[in-house]
Amino acid sequence: MTLVVAGASLAGLRAVESARRTGYRGRIVLVGAEEHLPYDRPPLSKAFLDAGGSGEVTPFHPETVLRDELGVELRLGAPAESLDTEAREVTVAGAAVRYDALVIATGATARSLPGARTLRTAEDAVAVRAALDDGARTVVIGAGFIGSEVASAARKRDLPVTIVEASAVPLARAVGAVAGAELTSLHREAGTELRLAAEVSGVTADGVRLATGEVLPADLVVAGIGAAPATGWLEGSGLTLHERDRGVVCDATLSAGPPGVYAAGDVAHVANPLFDGEPMRPEHWTNAAEQGAAAARHALDPASARPLEAVPYFWSDWYGHRIQFVGTPRADEVVSAGGVTLYRRGDRIVGALTVDRPREIMKYRRRVAARAAWAEALAFAGAA
Repeated sequence: MTLVVAGASLAGLRAVESARRTGYRGRIVLVGAEEHLPYDRPPLSKAFLDAGGSGEVTPFHPETVLRDELGVELRLGAPAESLDTEAREVTVAGAAVRYDALVIATGATARSLPGARTLRTAEDAVAVRAALDDGARTVVIGAGFIGSEVASAARKRDLPVTIVEASAVPLARAVGAVAGAELTSLHREAGTELRLAAEVSGVTADGVRLATGEVLPADLVVAGIGAAPATGWLEGSGLTLHERDRGVVCDATLSAGPPGVYAAGDVAHVANPLFDGEPMRPEHWTNAAEQGAAAARHALDPASARPLEAVPYFWSDWYGHRIQFVGTPRADEVVSAGGVTLYRRGDRIVGALTVDRPREIMKYRRRVAARAAWAEALAFAGAA
């Protein structure tokens, strides 16, 4: 039997580890577009950009562990090119690799803007850090979490930085308008210039040109304008791809439809029973880790597959502040009180955001998982 894991990402690595942990002794083939061994991406926009750090991207495991201890065949530096679900084959570098079970974990690719850098890969992070080390005047396009972390890294060096954001309220889609407005204050307090509801017409040699004609001078321009699922290789495969972003549409067990095919991480839209079957595609570390492990278990033993009722969780570090979120921002009501923002759907809590309250966030996560009553969550937050 052969398990093929397409994507040498966190989700892909967790799939490999999960397969071995559950007793699978068959063949495992790990396919990765990058030449690097699987490595951790969140630090690339956080600690890696700090001055005085090591400047090295360390893989989760050395190659000897992957090959010798986990028994993995590595196919790195060549992406999956196509999928034939009838023949049960993935094409890699022109050659067919047959599978009995397949985990799709190809992640997402950063949306780009001509003339601007992105921050998704190890090479991206090295280039951005080098520019900051040289004292670059920085303009970040997009006030999302990646862009905000780049701005934070620039301000740690006391460098001038401007964030240009198309929306009037940053992060409204990710955390809601109430929390988005409050997080915006962190930028202003740190001395980051904000240009909200601003349209970029292009990036020039001199900087960023706005639709108004104004040019914001910059030595470094970073586009933090989101990411798209890496599913071009799945077009025509028969898998259902989401109409908006072409992510893989999965059921609650992570099944992508055809026998033996499951998806995990940034690439997958997964129905979540905990939130009324709401399809979710959170681009977060915890989600990738949990889904990668589950996808391998289910692919190898479909009869034992069970719906995942995971509570999404993510964190971000801005200007020395720790921002943490659990659940979903899609809510009927949002209440903010003293560093905590709570999200209500019906009569229960479905989400929580905290700033600099690391000991509390997991207590809210347990309440979301338990479908705790809204009144109880408000009382716990001292907002009743």
